[in-house]
Amino acid sequence: MRIIDICEVTKPIASPIRNAYIDFSKMTASLVAVVTDVVRDGRRVIGYGFNSNGRYGQGGLIRERFRNRILEAAPESLLNEAGDNLDPHRIWSAMMANEKPGGHGERSVAVGTIDMAVWDAVAKIAGKPLFRLLAEMKGLEANPKVFVYAAGGYYYPGKDDSALRREMRGYLDRGYTVVKMKIGGASIDEDQRRIEAVLDEIGADAKLAVDANGRFDLETAIAYAKMLRQYPLFWYEEIGDPLDYALQAAMSEFYDAPMATGENLFSHQDARNLLRYGGMRPDRDYLQFDCALSYGLVEYLKTLDVLHQFGWSPSRCIPHGGHQMSLNIAAGLGLGGNESYPDLFQPYGGFPDGVQVADGYITMPELPGIGFEGKSDLIRVMRDLAT
Repeated sequence: MRIIDICEVTKPIASPIRNAYIDFSKMTASLVAVVTDVVRDGRRVIGYGFNSNGRYGQGGLIRERFRNRILEAAPESLLNEAGDNLDPHRIWSAMMANEKPGGHGERSVAVGTIDMAVWDAVAKIAGKPLFRLLAEMKGLEANPKVFVYAAGGYYYPGKDDSALRREMRGYLDRGYTVVKMKIGGASIDEDQRRIEAVLDEIGADAKLAVDANGRFDLETAIAYAKMLRQYPLFWYEEIGDPLDYALQAAMSEFYDAPMATGENLFSHQDARNLLRYGGMRPDRDYLQFDCALSYGLVEYLKTLDVLHQFGWSPSRCIPHGGHQMSLNIAAGLGLGGNESYPDLFQPYGGFPDGVQVADGYITMPELPGIGFEGKSDLIRVMRDLAT
């Protein structure tokens, strides 16, 4: 049993949308296939993965550094103790050989993308959905029912309040009970008007979260907090620079309701510093670490250990990214849910065909691996890379 190839292609996921910090007009993503010599049900087992939106494709790092370390490793060194499957932890260690500590930037995305494909392959070799495999590994009871919220509300050329209202109403019509919109890309008065338009539209049918994408300095963050605290928001997200833990800690003095952050922290060490110094409150706040951006599930398991050490429940984690990998982690390891992009970043966002949102939850299908084969538009692109 061995990995015989790792393929990567960088694909555009361009869109005219923007948040408070970036536009997506030239955004790319890496799609990876980990090709094994294992055959299941007459088909070669191939694991697939891709990086989350908001970070660019990592083809150079994948092809020039991390791919080669795996392929050059002795095949038996990448297997589990029983020798009947690949070992994601050993593969991760092979990838990270000769890497200095720290520097959790672009390389964390490259490693996380390959790691996703490795776990997909491992679960397929085992013949199980990844979420059930993860639960078994941890001695937990898998819960196939996962909370999801609809992320949208981006700034878009010519998009007025009526279009924003229609977008949010569309999410409610599809079964979501929490919706999210962007703030910080306009004046505070304009954002307040947009927020009130959405709240008027959704009424008591759903809750609204707002996301500043790390845009605010302390003065602006406080001004928004004072404006926002009059509304019954689900959370106030990524208020300032992701590494400005002092700013995040200060916000608890001005905003009693839930806050969320973590999507741009890329290691368990960063997560530990957030919990040490960021003033995050385990009884109400949410953590949004995204395994596809932060060295993958192998690293995410270390992050969950850090949370446990600080008295946090995994149910306070609702990852960024809207991808099926985090859905599996949520169902298998007891996270609080997952982000969802019903209309954006296709074919990578969304769920397998036929999976519907009901009262804010989806039920995981019983598909081997991560479940990419159940999403027809996505698996078509994946199989173009490697079959």
